[in-house]
Order: sequence, then C-alpha cells, then structure tokens
Amino acid sequence: MKILSLFSGGGGIDIGFKQAGFKTIFATDNWNIACETLKKNKISKEILCDDIRNIDFKKLKKNKFDCIVGGPPCPPYSKSRFYLKSKKRALEDENSFTLISYFEAIKIIKPKCFFFENVNGFVFKPHMAAFNYLKEQSEKLGYNITYKVINSANYGVPQIRQRFICVGFQKKFGHFEFPKETHCNPEVQNDLFLKPWVNCDEAIGDLDFTTKDDNLTVPGAKHSHLLKLIPPGDNYLFFTKKRGHKKPLFKWRSRYWSFLLKLSPKKPSWTIQASFSNNMGPFHWKNRYLKISEIKRIQTFPDSHKLEGSFNDQWKLVGNAVPPLLVKTIAKKIKSLIF
Repeated sequence: MKILSLFSGGGGIDIGFKQAGFKTIFATDNWNIACETLKKNKISKEILCDDIRNIDFKKLKKNKFDCIVGGPPCPPYSKSRFYLKSKKRALEDENSFTLISYFEAIKIIKPKCFFFENVNGFVFKPHMAAFNYLKEQSEKLGYNITYKVINSANYGVPQIRQRFICVGFQKKFGHFEFPKETHCNPEVQNDLFLKPWVNCDEAIGDLDFTTKDDNLTVPGAKHSHLLKLIPPGDNYLFFTKKRGHKKPLFKWRSRYWSFLLKLSPKKPSWTIQASFSNNMGPFHWKNRYLKISEIKRIQTFPDSHKLEGSFNDQWKLVGNAVPPLLVKTIAKKIKSLIF
C-alpha cells in the first residue's frame, strides 16, 4: 500500500496513513525545514525538496503508487483573504499552480485513490472556481469523489479544527463513505453511542511545566494585563459592550477571533494556526504560551516526532499539519476499499 506524498510538510498525513498500514515511498515539499523534519523521522523511502512543478511524475509512475495524498498550500482559500483585499483568491492566486499540479500528478500516476485536504474555506463561494476545478478534474480523470468539511474534534482530536477533506477512488472501486464520527460536543448533544470531545486537560494536562525560555516574551504583548482577566475559554470579546462589560475596550468583532484567545481545560483547543504570535492565541489557561510539545499533542502528533528549525519553524510545521489521528481514521476506511 504505497503512498506518494505531496506538500508533505511536517508529515501529519503520512503519519496517519502509516498508522493505518500504508507506506510512504516518495515525499516532497519545497521548504528545507520540512524536508529535514521528514528525513529525521524517516517518513519516506525517498524525500525530494523542490518545487512541485519540477517533479517528473512520469519517472515516478514506475513505483505503482496506490494512493496520492496531500494538501496544496491553503492561503488562497483561507479566511485571511477576506481581510487581505490586495491578495487574489482561488485560481486567480499566484499559487494556484499547486492545485493544478496535484491533479497533474493524479493524471500521470493514475493511483487507485487520492486524499486531498484543505481549509474549510475551500468550499466558500468566493473560492468556487477552485472547488469546481477539483470536481471537474476528478470526473475527467475517472474518479468518484466524496468530500466533507470535518470537525477534527468529532474524531477524537482535542481540537476544534474544521478541514475540507476529499477522497477520490477510481470508479471500479465504488464510492467512499467517511467513517462514522466517534465523539460529540457534550454541551449540545447527549449521545450514548458517542464519546464526549477530548478536552485540553486530558490532552496536555501532564505537560504543565516551566522552561528557561518561558519569560523571554510576554503573552498578549501590550495587552498582557488583559489576558490575565479573560476567563478560560474566552477571548477579547469578553471586553465588549455586547458581553455586558462595564468598561468596554473593544468593539464587537473588531479583531481576529484568536486575539487574546485562551484555552479552557474542559474543552478542546481551537485551531492551532501556522503562525506563532505574541497576541494571537490560543494561549494556555494559565496565561502563558503553549509549548511545542503541547501543540503536538493537540494536533495528535506522537511525542517522539522530532521537529527541525527554530521555535517559529516548529510551530509552523505543526500548525500547518493535518491531525494524524483524523487521517488514520480515514485511511483505515480507504484501506478497506482497496483490499
């Protein structure tokens, strides 16, 4: 069960497929820190650090890959494009070649199936051209596709992380169905057949320790004094008139959601983003930054998974990844259709 991994990053997708019984034969990324991380963890038999447009997929075809996996870089489809008016979106973005190259690989390799991941904004109306391209190319190349915006927390990941997942199968294999959800929000759903969401205390409660670097920078930056006043599970909206604050400091929805966002130990984390910031959370409920070991747990990476680069590099590697536990659950279902 051989995998061709594109846009491999820190290896989240590959770890999940490996845990389901697959083996990555060839992995590629254009960021040297990601490639060194993949090598350090022996993610793949062969690892190439290069622009995807330079890869000769015709030479790789001899490997007879069972599955192509990967998530083209998400900025063209992210929520940030609603704020960054100067940036183009979807197929008009300068990086749209990554989506086109993904399907070029499928066209040449002709795998039995493919696993495609992106932000949930991939299906937003302004990005419909890219979404339609995915559907049209899948049909043209002979694949049945099944897609869904998934909340990772509903599969046991201690993180409310919504992602667009699309699985395509050659038509002779039939239609793929996503595995049934295993967890639910206990505050809105009382289901005896589903487990409650995994909360932060369960995921990282045993990692609450201090290091010599903890006091180098102040969480919350110039608003650090406010961070201490925000209840666990809340953000800057705590200081708004709409929330009934006696001395409002911010207008409703005037900042990014993650501004001064603090985790609750009794709930899953919010999305771990790719960029580390001194005022954008989530922060620990004890008013400090999260550690790399903690965001690895929140993303369900193995504790033993080694990361290359600086603190910010490591944060990016983890924040950009697909939770391996979510991938493993889906990969098991993919495996049952192939064999």
